[in-house]
Amino acid sequence: MYDTAIVGGGPCGNYIAHRLAGLGHRVAVLEEHGEIGQPVTCTGIVGRECLDRFAIPREVISAEFRSAKLFPPSGTFVRLEKETVQGYAIDRAGLDAALGERAQREGAEYLLGSRVKDIVIDGDGVKVEAECQGRRLSLAARTAVIADGFGSRLPCQLGLGVIGDWVIGAQAEVETSGIEEIEVYFGHLVAPGFFAWLVPIAPHKARVGLFSRHSPQLYMKNLLADLGRQGKISRSEAPINYGGIPLKTLPRTYRDRVVVVGDAAGQVKPTTGGGIYYGLLCAEIASDVLGRALVSGDLSQKAFARYERGWRARLGRELRIGRWARKLYEGFSDRQIDEVFDIIVSNGIHHDILSATDFSFDWHGQSILKGLMRLGPWWKPMGRYHRALISLAKATLR
Repeated sequence: MYDTAIVGGGPCGNYIAHRLAGLGHRVAVLEEHGEIGQPVTCTGIVGRECLDRFAIPREVISAEFRSAKLFPPSGTFVRLEKETVQGYAIDRAGLDAALGERAQREGAEYLLGSRVKDIVIDGDGVKVEAECQGRRLSLAARTAVIADGFGSRLPCQLGLGVIGDWVIGAQAEVETSGIEEIEVYFGHLVAPGFFAWLVPIAPHKARVGLFSRHSPQLYMKNLLADLGRQGKISRSEAPINYGGIPLKTLPRTYRDRVVVVGDAAGQVKPTTGGGIYYGLLCAEIASDVLGRALVSGDLSQKAFARYERGWRARLGRELRIGRWARKLYEGFSDRQIDEVFDIIVSNGIHHDILSATDFSFDWHGQSILKGLMRLGPWWKPMGRYHRALISLAKATLR
């Protein structure tokens, strides 16, 4: 009988395993793949706040950034720059492995190659049913954590609902020439309703990717071909990885004896699709709630509701503003995107936001609301969202 069975050996699962095992609880981590950190489908950009709070090992950092170029459909880029480093590209496989090693040093047990099929809850605990290297595995625990990424069927099987909005991400690793800062591309020909990116991660190496609700393979091949014609990448052919990115959270992320964390819960920035930092923040809250529950013996739904109240209090406002901003942007035409860029640049809105004392790489809500307030007097075609969003901005920033 384990105290906690954790499904998924990504950052969230590994972090919770480390925390609980360090408190003396018996923890098992069931990871589908035969190696922690594989396959890699994440761009892996985090801010300093994440780096410091969770003691991310410096050896997994592959690049640092203090500037980025944003390309609207017109092609005339806008450059954003800060004096200090704002973001870090990390080796995602290396991060997962490092966090897993921390957990194992505290005594957490890892069962690699274990695909979890079902979690059954009864009065005595939870039973985790898995397939491990072609054989059936049944594991008993007092509690369970679902942290196996977006697309997990386990929350629905446990009556927690499904994530109602998501997008497909496509990414490839390529060889580059002369690319030293992040480049982001907007427009319906590149990534309709979303954006594409070119992120250098090492000398002459970068990650290229995009989000799309449909035809991601077509848009990705077009993007690679275009970057090849511009001479930004050496070859326009590269293996492409695909994965779903949640844009909303689960209706509920807990029940008696079980919590859902990270991408499986939809705890992802709706603006950028980044999930490492927000997922780890929620994992921190989950491990606190689980630790107290295991000591007290109260493993009820009421006790585990503290987890959802905690993460919604921490992230709820950011996620709401991000979703509204995402919905607004998806309705823009290329002409409107260009208009917005022109107004921002001509009025120096980007400089004002970057120089604000409350600017944050990880927390976008304040910058979004300030930008909408500054944009409003010049640009009226925001449609039916304009008045509501400006009212929200004024109320929130009082």
